Amino acid sequence: MLAIAAMVTSFVACDDDDDATPDAPSITAPTVTNVQVGTAADVTFAVSVPGGYKAMTVAATGGTAAKKSEPAAGATSGNAVVTFTADATAGAGTVTITITDNNDKATTQTGAVNKTAEPVEETEIEVSANITANATWETGKVYILTTRVAVVDGVTLTIEPGVVVKGEAGTGANATALLIARGGKLMAEGTADSPIIFTSVADEIMPGDIVSPNLDPELNGLWGGLLVLGKAPISADAEAVQIEGIPPSDQNGLYGGIDAADNSGVLKYISIRHGGANIGEGNEINGLTLGGVGSATVIENIEIIANQDDGIEWFGGTVNVTNAIVWNTGDDAIDTDQSWAGTLDNFVVINPGDEAFELDGPEGVLEAGHTLINGWVNAGAAEGLVDLDDNSITDMENIYFFNLTAGQDLDLNPANCSFTNLQATIPSGSLSDFFKGGTDAFVTSVAEGANTVGADLSVFEGWTWSSLGGALE
Repeated sequence: MLAIAAMVTSFVACDDDDDATPDAPSITAPTVTNVQVGTAADVTFAVSVPGGYKAMTVAATGGTAAKKSEPAAGATSGNAVVTFTADATAGAGTVTITITDNNDKATTQTGAVNKTAEPVEETEIEVSANITANATWETGKVYILTTRVAVVDGVTLTIEPGVVVKGEAGTGANATALLIARGGKLMAEGTADSPIIFTSVADEIMPGDIVSPNLDPELNGLWGGLLVLGKAPISADAEAVQIEGIPPSDQNGLYGGIDAADNSGVLKYISIRHGGANIGEGNEINGLTLGGVGSATVIENIEIIANQDDGIEWFGGTVNVTNAIVWNTGDDAIDTDQSWAGTLDNFVVINPGDEAFELDGPEGVLEAGHTLINGWVNAGAAEGLVDLDDNSITDMENIYFFNLTAGQDLDLNPANCSFTNLQATIPSGSLSDFFKGGTDAFVTSVAEGANTVGADLSVFEGWTWSSLGGALE
């Protein structure tokens, strides 16, 4: 697998169909894929299919092309991956694909290939099996997840600053993800100057970049996500259960235990983008999943962008998270389950698809609460602000809500929750229109920008796409 350069503007075939039908497919292709003569490389096209994916054909010059993977039938987005095998002559080549939707609208796109006589330096490395011995992913390189990859019990994966990890397309049991199993450890310590980025193979971003050169920050579902599992207590029907998003056949998906101080490693300065692949009906992968993660684990300076499901979801455990951004989720931004007993401190929520917060109560005998403190919530298109169970145990403190619209509300009166120093800027009406069931008594109405509580946004400057893309303004 070799380096892929900047994007080519896609060509959309002319179409005179009725305006009521969805637009024709659109395709983003790499400009140049370098490959040594006589060898093969994958060429990845990002595909948007408003009318639902139907079929793909491929062709090539200067070699042969074969389909490697394609979007699922009926899918509205995904990746089309073509394996190009170069002939024996150095020079230019091409890979061309045609995507047809369920309305028989078709689009053709071509990606350029550069065939070289000399070996091309390997800057992209495929990872296609579980990690069963200690390993290091090195600065300056891109690592491609071709499948679900687990760091198994007793093994440590170290990811150096600036590494880019890309997941290939896949749904169902074939969804790509990086899974840190119970007893495994992830030492992923990026820096403010050199964050670690998890994204899709359709993303042409390379080490040293922060902003994607070709993907929008709303495009989701192109791969799975990052899952960290541990041995800390959970509130469930068993001491250890299977995490959502991972098929039950994979026992690396078990989480939970009795060690509250369990250590799953260190995650610092990490941006996770364009994930949330669906493995089954209503069963998607979160941007960052934390299942039974213990308090000795360090998680700080985390950014989640454009995940099809939730941004960050905790399933029990005791881990704390500091300095987190969740931007453009398809479902909830912050989701807590099974008596997570930790603190989220200094966080930003921007434009969640469903709830800004879904904070569920215990599911078993273990009853523990968590704290959300120092938050900045740009509600955007969210359906609601906070969704609570009758038995939720949550403390919310120093949180500012703004950019609200009618219909977004916190409408339960939880007996086991506390609200301290909440502020909101409302567009019209009264606080009780948004904070219902008596919760408006805990909220202060302020003019936009006049808030005295919220997050310290300065910690996100420079290293996040959210900051560089203007989403924190």
